[in-house]
Amino acid sequence: MKILVGFDSSNVSKEAISVAKQHADAFNAEVIIAYSMVGGPEVPRKDFEIAENNLEYEKTQLLDQKVPCQSILSVRGLEAGEDLVELANEYKVDEIVIGVRRRSKVGKLLFGSTAQYVILNANCPVVSVK
Repeated sequence: MKILVGFDSSNVSKEAISVAKQHADAFNAEVIIAYSMVGGPEVPRKDFEIAENNLEYEKTQLLDQKVPCQSILSVRGLEAGEDLVELANEYKVDEIVIGVRRRSKVGKLLFGSTAQYVILNANCPVVSVK
């Protein structure tokens, strides 16, 4: 079994990793931590390094707890929700764990909702964590 976790270094995404670890322990699963960055050459290298370091830290924490794990820093120019759904399909994951933040209806309208996109478009079960 494979579990994909959407990660962006926020507290809610760290909680999503915690839930993914519980599921991985229960189902003998591998965890894939995915950090999706919109952008490309215009994104400062420092931002990539911060994301890479945060991913590596979370991956190391899971590996130290004997949870099979890999990390992915994805920069394909897709919005995070689209990217996570694509990654889930590519890696043939069985479950996606994603953090949700409280946001007003206007905020969702203006900025969209990564979690909402993933929940509506994923081809596998999605666990939302708040």
